[in-house]
Amino acid sequence: MSRQIIATDKAPGALGPYSQAVKAGALVFTAGQVGIDPASGKLVEGVEGQTRQVMANLAAVLEAAGTGWDRVVKTTIFITDMEHFSLVNRVYQERLSGDYPARSTVAVRQLPLGALVEIEAVAEV
Repeated sequence: MSRQIIATDKAPGALGPYSQAVKAGALVFTAGQVGIDPASGKLVEGVEGQTRQVMANLAAVLEAAGTGWDRVVKTTIFITDMEHFSLVNRVYQERLSGDYPARSTVAVRQLPLGALVEIEAVAEV
């Protein structure tokens, strides 16, 4: 199976020793994205703004891998407060339509840089 590292400057660079995504065979596995604006390098304000930025960042990484949101088969959402669940859901749903990917949502104590939401994805290429 072939393995290819995916990188784009249209999404924030890795905050540690990991890749934005790895393409393995017919699948691409993204790293978790937080709501950092790649232009400014700063975390955007609020859970809604961060979720929108996360979705845009993931779209850029998926595009760099030769795929898109319509080919995502699984996502994992990490949120710091389950009170944000419905708002994150609403923003998430705006980007996706039809047959939704499988998904897990996990409440966590903290995320990098004080982020409120982080999402990772697996997609077909």
